[in-house]
Amino acid sequence: MKIVVVSDNHGRLEPLKDILMLHQDAEVFIHCGDSEMPAEYLSGYVSVKGNNDFYGDLPEYRIIDLNEHRILVTHGHRMMFLDNREMLVNKAKSLNCDIVCFGHTHVYENRIQDGIVLVNPGSLSRNRDGSQTSYAIITIEGNNIKTKRLEYKFGCKF
Repeated sequence: MKIVVVSDNHGRLEPLKDILMLHQDAEVFIHCGDSEMPAEYLSGYVSVKGNNDFYGDLPEYRIIDLNEHRILVTHGHRMMFLDNREMLVNKAKSLNCDIVCFGHTHVYENRIQDGIVLVNPGSLSRNRDGSQTSYAIITIEGNNIKTKRLEYKFGCKF
């Protein structure tokens, strides 16, 4: 199963459309918040509210059930402090999730903490570590979970 994860596009619609077109073989598209857009622009994405999202009534978090796996989707700004991910991990465990997709930091992250896979795709507007704007692909085959960072370059045509 292929899952595409994006976050923090901050009003930029082009990357959301491009990524949907580029990854038509994906089963799920996730947006971890700070789109700064009304929900109708997020069609095709399972989306949550970020700290800069003032349109509509997107939820603070969502759960995606995928057979043997459950994904917690959140922006994360209320569940982490600096590099501490303990609250994210505890929230995932309380909801029986084994994967957390989150945003907010504008920095790609892929780690396992206390048995929970944590994935931050980085930002589709500006990464704070100076790297190219990015998103993530999660591939799940049974109990095997792989995550890959992909760069997004504005104006690229596939």
